[in-house]
Amino acid sequence: MQRSTERILATHVGSLARPRDLLELLREREHGRPYDVDGFAKRVTGAVAEVVTEQVRCGLDVVTDGEMSKVSFLTYVKDRLAGFDPGAGERLMPPSWQVEIDAFPGYYADYLGKYSEQVSPMTTMVCTGLISYTGQAQLQTDIENLRAALVGQDVTEAFLPSTSPSGFGRNEYYPSHTDYLVAVAEALREEYLGIVDAGFLLQVDDPWLIEYLSENPATSPEQRRADAERHIEILNHALRDIPAERIRLHTCYGLNHGPRIHDLDLRDIAPLMLKVNAGAYSFEVANPRHQHEWKIWRDIPLPDGKILIPGLLGHATNYVEHPELIADQIELYAGIVGRENVIAGADCGFSSRASFHPEVHPTVVWEKFRALAAGAALASRRLWGRPAA
Repeated sequence: MQRSTERILATHVGSLARPRDLLELLREREHGRPYDVDGFAKRVTGAVAEVVTEQVRCGLDVVTDGEMSKVSFLTYVKDRLAGFDPGAGERLMPPSWQVEIDAFPGYYADYLGKYSEQVSPMTTMVCTGLISYTGQAQLQTDIENLRAALVGQDVTEAFLPSTSPSGFGRNEYYPSHTDYLVAVAEALREEYLGIVDAGFLLQVDDPWLIEYLSENPATSPEQRRADAERHIEILNHALRDIPAERIRLHTCYGLNHGPRIHDLDLRDIAPLMLKVNAGAYSFEVANPRHQHEWKIWRDIPLPDGKILIPGLLGHATNYVEHPELIADQIELYAGIVGRENVIAGADCGFSSRASFHPEVHPTVVWEKFRALAAGAALASRRLWGRPAA
């Protein structure tokens, strides 16, 4: 993983809005209706090339495929894991979401109603048999599409996201929940290895670490901590023998635009987050509930060789952050952990679920990326005392 050794590098989290014609094909596929299979494959290839080119034009250094082939960052695994059946329309609703929804029922009734604009709803998968990885062909296609899109592009590095082994299913087969999670982890390990072996950075998308720790009336703080520790142990088992410097961990709070008054403090998350076997850690900062949390790194030592990727772009607002503000925030982090240990990032993906109406308009996302690159360049001039390379 490249570090900010000569200038502050800029990246993002992964998901980007799919083009409308691709969304229409995805919708037909997800609902089991006839669709143009070859046309879909060609459109995904073209869409990956388009979003990679645009990321480079905006000035990002570490880019990805935008998850063009996936219906969501999470439930894409239904097509890559054997041993699951679809749930009976049971919507994924983590406990921390319910706490927030109960506090603001009027607001969230409207907000969650907009999920109908997604290509398909996020529903719970049910484990009914032996779990194994069957997504080799889809993964190889993702790899080939990104590799082709990078030809002739001036980028520092590229990554592919993959979900963590938790959160999308209910166990009705394995003797215990732990046995079930271990089986999922072993299966997803094949995807993790495939990404790294292809020469890309692996980004593990893991909102579930925070979810395990978050307020849940059904559990005690002690049980939540134990569940989080077990989650980390299982994830690290899936990542075993993969060099940490090839892994980025992204964690976030799940809900996007809302009051978010029940968000857990990052101070309570960071020590556990740092236990995950990764070389870089991506987390929310631009969200106003978390902008103040740069101060925690005065008290929480960053282990040697690790990198922070603070999210300096909000993924749920159409305001474009000012490059001066971005540069100021970069300097705050660099002043504590060292400039070489900071990469500028975003809070979360800009279309983590394929939608005809993503919360941030695609044209605004590109402007945000330009602001991020400009802010990183400005911070580089300040931190190195010379023009950025």
